[in-house]
Amino acid sequence: MKYWKGIEELDNTPEFMQSAFAEFMPVKESHESKDATSAPRRDFLKLMGFGVAAATLASCETPVRKAIPYLNKPEEIDPTIANYYASTYFTGADYNSVLVKSREGRPIKLEGNPESPITKGGLSARAQAAVLSLYDGGRLQHFAIKGQKAEVSQVDQEIRTKLASTTGRIAIVSPTIISPSTKKAIAEFASRYPNTTHVMYDAQSASALLQANGGVVPGYDFSKATVIVSLGADFLGTWISPVEYAKQYVVNRKVNTNKRTMSRHFQFETNMSLTGTNADVRVPVKPSEMGATALALYNAVVGGAGADPKTKLGMAAAELKAAGATGLVVSGSNDPAVQTLVTAINQSLGNAGTTIGTAASNVRQGDDARMAALVNDMNNGAVGAVIFYNANPVYNHPLGDKVKSGIAKVPLTISLNDRLDETGSLCQYAAPDNHWLESWNDFEPKAGYLSLSQPVITPIFTTRQAQESLLKWAGNNTSYYKYLRANWRGITPTDAAWDKAVHDGVLMGTALPAAQAPATPAMSPAAAASQLSGAAKPSGVELALYEKVGISAAGSEANNPFLQELPDPVSKATWGNYVAVPRKMAIEQKWEQNDVLKITANGRSIELPVLIQPGQANGTVSIALGYGRTLAGKAGDKVGENAAVLAMTNNGIQYMNVVTLAKTGATSPIAQTQTHQTLMDRRPVVQENTLAKYKENPKEVTEYEKISTPDGLEAPNKVSLWQDYQYNNHHWGMAIDLNSCIGCGSCVIGCQTENNVAVVGKQQVINRREMHWMRIDRYYSSDTHKDSFETKGKLDTYAAMEDPSENPQVIHQPMMCQQCNHAPCETVCPVLATTHSSEGLNQMTYNRCIGTRYCANNCPYKVRRFNWFSYYSNEKFEIVNGHMFTDLGRMVLNPDVTVRARGVMEKCSFCVQRIQLGKLEAKKQKRRPKDGEIVTACAQSCPTEAIVFGDMKDPNSRISQLLRREDGERAFHSLDSINVQPNVTYLTKIRNAESEFFAKENA
Repeated sequence: MKYWKGIEELDNTPEFMQSAFAEFMPVKESHESKDATSAPRRDFLKLMGFGVAAATLASCETPVRKAIPYLNKPEEIDPTIANYYASTYFTGADYNSVLVKSREGRPIKLEGNPESPITKGGLSARAQAAVLSLYDGGRLQHFAIKGQKAEVSQVDQEIRTKLASTTGRIAIVSPTIISPSTKKAIAEFASRYPNTTHVMYDAQSASALLQANGGVVPGYDFSKATVIVSLGADFLGTWISPVEYAKQYVVNRKVNTNKRTMSRHFQFETNMSLTGTNADVRVPVKPSEMGATALALYNAVVGGAGADPKTKLGMAAAELKAAGATGLVVSGSNDPAVQTLVTAINQSLGNAGTTIGTAASNVRQGDDARMAALVNDMNNGAVGAVIFYNANPVYNHPLGDKVKSGIAKVPLTISLNDRLDETGSLCQYAAPDNHWLESWNDFEPKAGYLSLSQPVITPIFTTRQAQESLLKWAGNNTSYYKYLRANWRGITPTDAAWDKAVHDGVLMGTALPAAQAPATPAMSPAAAASQLSGAAKPSGVELALYEKVGISAAGSEANNPFLQELPDPVSKATWGNYVAVPRKMAIEQKWEQNDVLKITANGRSIELPVLIQPGQANGTVSIALGYGRTLAGKAGDKVGENAAVLAMTNNGIQYMNVVTLAKTGATSPIAQTQTHQTLMDRRPVVQENTLAKYKENPKEVTEYEKISTPDGLEAPNKVSLWQDYQYNNHHWGMAIDLNSCIGCGSCVIGCQTENNVAVVGKQQVINRREMHWMRIDRYYSSDTHKDSFETKGKLDTYAAMEDPSENPQVIHQPMMCQQCNHAPCETVCPVLATTHSSEGLNQMTYNRCIGTRYCANNCPYKVRRFNWFSYYSNEKFEIVNGHMFTDLGRMVLNPDVTVRARGVMEKCSFCVQRIQLGKLEAKKQKRRPKDGEIVTACAQSCPTEAIVFGDMKDPNSRISQLLRREDGERAFHSLDSINVQPNVTYLTKIRNAESEFFAKENA
């Protein structure tokens, strides 16, 4: 008889493996219908990290072990204790320095890295949701030849052989790369194959901006700007570096008793963007008018030509000239002439060194002309091999059809993309790249600012870093980690310095070759002015293509259900794109919302539903890019339409397009999470006022409703039947500064990932069954009540009818459970499932809830959610959830938060799990929690620090000091008159605009 010395020998035997396989593999069980599907027997173990063998331990240097409980525990892992690793998120356009939270070896949450001098702890919605993409079953899980699984060695051998015999150019196509070591690896590949060229392109191009500034993107600094003029640049949402710019922007937007000044923000744009909703003065303009607007601004500021001071453009020019070095003009146009004039305006203001820093941005480097030339060469037979590195031009490039035909004419085609997408599926070979959370890499987003990414989990599938593939095909068998480390020897010469850089995630310095002197701009301001002044005016409906905050223009996040269900900050729409039209056009054409239109341009057509959008420039329509994927995955396929096919280009550069619109007779409902546009009555749900009024008397900018007795006399006190609570230890509260909230939605995704909030899909959103614990309400101003502005000095926000202005002012208001001290939900629950804690929290006991929904009916804020289905285990939601609740996808769930079952209410808990953890950590050290140690997920993710959370019993806490300072000035409770006494306080939005800015004069 054979004996084993220990379990370590046993776990390698065939007998044990067969037994373990039988125990842990899915079995057929009766589920919800006769159509039984695979249901895991050990779901609870999978939720705790034992489900997938490759995902059990963090870091690529830790060996993969069996999916069984630890016997010899890895040193770096303590069960139930989270580890954090510094890393970097960058997908070609959106840069974020991050901290990765890992539990039992599996990444479950991303936070902003406060050490980063660029993002400073902020995080975008895309970065927040990126952890879910790690567990995407739609990723290619093996190397492939012509779509069929192949051995890695075979793929490598055949590619090396064919590269060696390739005639003609070898092209590497990628989005913007800001990694010095990756560029060095590409250069090494090119030295092995001298006929190699590297072409970068961006789905939302900044090629004209590069041309106008000598090949670099200026390093803008909005924190030093007192006057900002944006010509179509959505710098708070999607343009260049939105997290960095949002951090800077709010520096001069916050006001308080000691600081009663604000920057002035003018926005000229076609469609209502996130940045436009935050502007003090917004002017809708057609795409064809943007050049004339830039020219008029240039003539007024630089040329000295008089501009009518009564127009908004004249006001902008006058204030820019007065601001001088603290003025800033930015443009999202991809017209070199427009960007040339913008550069000239900034130079005339003398803002170099103030609002335009010395450190140039490296984020957008795509060259439209080179990409267009490559596409022509592919079709002309001049390209012998092409390698697509995380690039999908068949889908997201305006010349996608030509890219597709060109691939068929190239003898050797290789995809390094993470899946067989629209481009990769056409390639002969696929060597899928690792996920960024499985990879080492470095980044230099701005000159002199470095960051690192490190693997926090072993590769789940049979993938390999793209850089390592390129090196191997070039004859260098060094691992990319060693290659990266060697490249950093000059920056971190010692192991201690390297370890510190990896630990911190960021470092000052450069790993790029010495920067070349800026090139001469493509044209002179005089030539640009001449070109724009002679531009022909088109006739017809003009199309504006734009990028959403959630789904990027490249469509790379299309299979992420978190982002598909994230409401657009402006339209509040989810799950797809639409054609946004102004109300005037809809009335003229007799279009109703959800009517499907056929949009045709350049001989190509798509069909999309109508969304009537206030603020859309008359005579224009706009459509979001990034939708209409066909090979993204279960969640992303066939969601919306691909609007990139409507783009028109000249030498690769997109330009203004005229489209025809025809009603098809069909309808398609748009899944919106908010269908009311304005405030339905005069109850102060949200409040705003002007800076002039705030300067005049800060205590009068906020309206406080008075409680009256039945006889009409003012009551001396608010009468209540409640017995007030006494908070003896802690009293948790939240303050939200509406001046700082830009509506980006990062807090929504942060809350969702932290609290295991389910994705429900388009149809359930249409049914008003979305599950987000936190939402951002968007309110438009209305022209219905003129008297409120004229008699009270208020901006006209409180409209009694659902009738937004043609070009409305906008307020964003984060809304979550208000944790009421007099909570109406608590009194109606028949089973005491919702109760009040001794620390001011409105608690939910899930296993006590019987789903009567009385509490939801009684909640004035409508922030409670009812679980209509078992979203996490119901196969009916597999497609809409994509990979979120598959066996692998469940690895993202936070084990500190209960996964709710069908038939219970759920809502914001102020991240009570974080509160308890902070209290326990302080208790172990025999002290009270310090202010800032306990932060809710929404507050931690907010790039503008609009949300402040803390203990209101602590007189030294930030929230206590904030509320004391703002008491009687800007602090108010939403729906204060109903006397539910929320623990969430809002600060009135102050807008740097005067009454004449809202007149309907021409721009």
